[in-house]
Amino acid sequence: MASANSDDRRLRATAVKLLIAGGFGVGKTTMVGSVSEVPPLRTEEMLTSASEGVDDLSGVEQKSTTTVALDFGRITISPDLILYLFGTPGQDRFWFMWDELAQGALGAVVLADTRRLETCFPAVDFFERRGLPFVVGVNCFDSAYRYGTEEVRAALDVGPHVPVLLCDARDRESTKQVLVTLIQHVMASANMVPAPY
Repeated sequence: MASANSDDRRLRATAVKLLIAGGFGVGKTTMVGSVSEVPPLRTEEMLTSASEGVDDLSGVEQKSTTTVALDFGRITISPDLILYLFGTPGQDRFWFMWDELAQGALGAVVLADTRRLETCFPAVDFFERRGLPFVVGVNCFDSAYRYGTEEVRAALDVGPHVPVLLCDARDRESTKQVLVTLIQHVMASANMVPAPY
């Protein structure tokens, strides 16, 4: 009888879908993997000579793989609340998949690399156009100059209501803080929506 009750509880669990987006090579796969409680689903393929002239490896010359569909991870907050993380592919040739991935999402992390900040502009535009709450996580690569959050905010031209925070996508606690900030932002955004008359 106890197993039936636990099955019922799982059936009533709230699933929250969150996206991890950004440009090619900013650390989306790493971020999903650093925090997922299950081995993350990855759709990475080796970069080949076929991608020469298509994928811009400037600043990420050592990158040897790329996400071709999505990354997927899961975090159980409680028996009643489960977060599902979907990492988007970064190259513009895969952006057609973003509409599908965004369906049903409550919010997103736009992961940024200050060495190539322009690669996250399309993600910022995508979520702004759809009115989907997002935060900007500035992935602090070891070799990158550390800009302040307000400098990044100004460079991305995002409003003061969008949280911008520094993070390390390799670090579980850092990634958790980004996700906590995103959930808080989603909740605050929901409270700001005017009630229908």
